[in-house]
Amino acid sequence: QVQLVETGGGLVQAGGSLRLSCAASRRTFTIYTMAWFRQAPGRERELVAGISRSGGNPDYVDSVKGRFTISRDNGKNVVYLQMNSLKPEDTAVYYCAANVFTAVLTAPSAYSYWGQGTQVTVSS
Repeated sequence: QVQLVETGGGLVQAGGSLRLSCAASRRTFTIYTMAWFRQAPGRERELVAGISRSGGNPDYVDSVKGRFTISRDNGKNVVYLQMNSLKPEDTAVYYCAANVFTAVLTAPSAYSYWGQGTQVTVSS
């Protein structure tokens, strides 16, 4: 079992930046592949970015490539999502998720552990 707690959401103007953090409760943080998902009203939850256990091979949805960066600090049990050049269409609830597979998987059902979510609102 691992508990995930996201922080860092908020309201920002278009073009601005936010950094989301996800703190994991378990010391064996390195066994988990970590990911950020988002869900906007009326839309399905989608993978935004994922990162392997070692921190290599980050994967991004096309709409955020070049603007968002996922990283992790295994010493602190934290995964981050740096979001730059934010757009109104990035508005959503952002969730941190973890699974024990080695690959970054796109399906939400592949992830066993979820945070409570943090709201990101980008105004135009």
